[in-house]
Amino acid sequence: MTRALITWGGWMGHEPDKVAEIFRALLTSEGFQVEVYNTLDCFADVDHLKTLDLIVPIWTMSQIDKQLVQNVSEAVSTGTGLAGCHGGICGAFRDNVLWQFMTGGNWVAHPGGDGVDYSVNLQEHPLNEGLADFSVSSEQYYLHVDPAVEVFATTRFPSVNWLHSTNRPVDMPVAWTKRWGLGRVYYNALGHHADVIDHGTPLEMIRRGMLWAAEGK
Repeated sequence: MTRALITWGGWMGHEPDKVAEIFRALLTSEGFQVEVYNTLDCFADVDHLKTLDLIVPIWTMSQIDKQLVQNVSEAVSTGTGLAGCHGGICGAFRDNVLWQFMTGGNWVAHPGGDGVDYSVNLQEHPLNEGLADFSVSSEQYYLHVDPAVEVFATTRFPSVNWLHSTNRPVDMPVAWTKRWGLGRVYYNALGHHADVIDHGTPLEMIRRGMLWAAEGK
């Protein structure tokens, strides 16, 4: 049986408990056996992590023991998938550079805060087959991104006037994949609140991304 681990916590403004339930239901419907925790202690047993097909962290900000990150890194490097969204994975553990390297990016700003109207533009990619560009009203994430990632969804900055606006317009990654050793990593920047990703194209993107990451096992 395909096995996944979800762990949630950190800043509660991102509704990690609700997001965890969305992901649990999604993966269960796909036939996964899902473990759900609200502690980082579940990263302590590296041998157990290596038996999993997928790890899904939902931990905006927070701090983590370096050994726990090493354990996740080792498990992913041997084939366990890693997937997540918004600040729950690329706004997590901001003082740990190994985590940032493994996940492929790090949040630095969301100009305009919540409620910014912006478009998500999908590139031609197997994970986007049959999907179309869409609009969303939420936080628009500005990320520092690893140039090695494979980007297949972007959004145009600036949408609101702020300090970055005097630079040239840029297409900021919204969704990407990355390889970490033998493992697969998937990230999607959507998900400031649970209702942004609980339906429609955002949910379908995340479903496909999680399955892709788990298939690396």
